[in-house]
Amino acid sequence: MKKLVISIVVTGMYVWIMTSCVSRKSEPLKQKAFVPASERIANGERVYMANCQKCHPGGEGGLGPSLNANPAPQLIKRFQMRHGLGVMPAFSTTEISRNDLHDISKYLRAWKGY
Repeated sequence: MKKLVISIVVTGMYVWIMTSCVSRKSEPLKQKAFVPASERIANGERVYMANCQKCHPGGEGGLGPSLNANPAPQLIKRFQMRHGLGVMPAFSTTEISRNDLHDISKYLRAWKGY
């Protein structure tokens, strides 16, 4: 009887763990990779991966909040990237140029639509 109870508990825990892990909500399972539509979007992806991906993986929440779910205009997001807010670091023009900042915005819009 004790072995039966233990096996039921272990099986239940296994099923719970396997069903509670879900893929990221912003990336549908399309089985195709994100392909940038322009060089500006590709540059935005490179700059994003180098500076933002650590805290906002794939635009989702991680160490920082989700960017995909944030309804703020890109102007506000660029202002926050440039000046920082709370624990968000400020990125100077020597770290991320003005054009790169706009390219990140283009990448975020393209990724959100992906």
